[in-house]
Amino acid sequence: MTIREVTNYIEELAPLAYAESFDNVGLLIGDYNAKVNGVLVTLDTLEETVDEAIANNCNLIVSFHPIIFNGLKRLNGNNYVERVVLKAIQNNIAIYATHTALDNVNNGVSTKMCEVLGLTNCKTLIPKKGIIKKLTTYAPTEEAIDLRQALFNAGAGSIGNYDNCSFNVNGKGSYQGNENSNPTVGDKGQLMFEDETCITITFEAYKEAKVLKALFENHSYEEVAYEVTTLDNTHQNVGMGMIGEFSEEMNDVSFLKYVKKTFKTDCVRHSALLDKPIKKVAVLGGSGSFAISNAIRAGADAYISADFKYHEFFKAEKKILLADVGHYESEQFTKNLLVEYLRKKISTFAIILSEKSTNPIYYI
Repeated sequence: MTIREVTNYIEELAPLAYAESFDNVGLLIGDYNAKVNGVLVTLDTLEETVDEAIANNCNLIVSFHPIIFNGLKRLNGNNYVERVVLKAIQNNIAIYATHTALDNVNNGVSTKMCEVLGLTNCKTLIPKKGIIKKLTTYAPTEEAIDLRQALFNAGAGSIGNYDNCSFNVNGKGSYQGNENSNPTVGDKGQLMFEDETCITITFEAYKEAKVLKALFENHSYEEVAYEVTTLDNTHQNVGMGMIGEFSEEMNDVSFLKYVKKTFKTDCVRHSALLDKPIKKVAVLGGSGSFAISNAIRAGADAYISADFKYHEFFKAEKKILLADVGHYESEQFTKNLLVEYLRKKISTFAIILSEKSTNPIYYI
């Protein structure tokens, strides 16, 4: 199996198009056509991570965080990023990063946080905009059923819990080919009126190439009339963070002790106790201070994330209990998620969970 085949599986779970614009995701080091001996899954890629891959005969590291985030101007080994990149190249080890692509999917980082906490009735906290597109095309009415099915098969027409969604209007289409045309129906230079069906169908932006390929391959006209527009609608199953509920409420002190134990941390930084029950909880892996207002608007009693700065705790405004469990701690279960997923997809070689902690923060 090639690296491309492995990453295709990963991108079924976390399409790269879902990543934030500032991010650096995908294959950072390596050749997509290289054969894979084994895969090491980790949260971060450090020098010891590359050593672990070598020891386990893994030539592909799947990392949550990208080791290359900003542009590299030289590779002299002067810092840990350059040393990791050099060591990986010297040992023919590829590195692939998922980061915010996995943050934004419905079964990603925040969903795993909900799972370990035991939250139910979970939904996306900040649904993402600009990733739904709409195709409008026109086909001979007698061909509309087959064309529509081909578009469905290509991944178009899914809305939330529903598939095969489209809107169809029958009407009359007109066309007149010039001397260089080769019309399917009628003759060049002849004004034609045909019974046509207007098909309108939505799809996720990353599926555009596949959807258009299905359109062109299954349409009989020499020139296919179509429009693709990007919608401002939010995607209810794609976006940052999740919000869910405990089956039974607990008091704020018990909640914080439970969070501390669940995320295996020596310290939970939190805002002022509100002396009210905690039942509805929002979560977001990694640096999540930007979503405090979203958690409040969603009616969360508490919000679990990381990297809150001093003044950001004031944003709680006695409306919500903020709990900062630490960046690494909030994302630590992500590599388990990836290992579980890949082991279901691939059985021809080892998928290994990195045993090394890459947390750079210690407590005393």
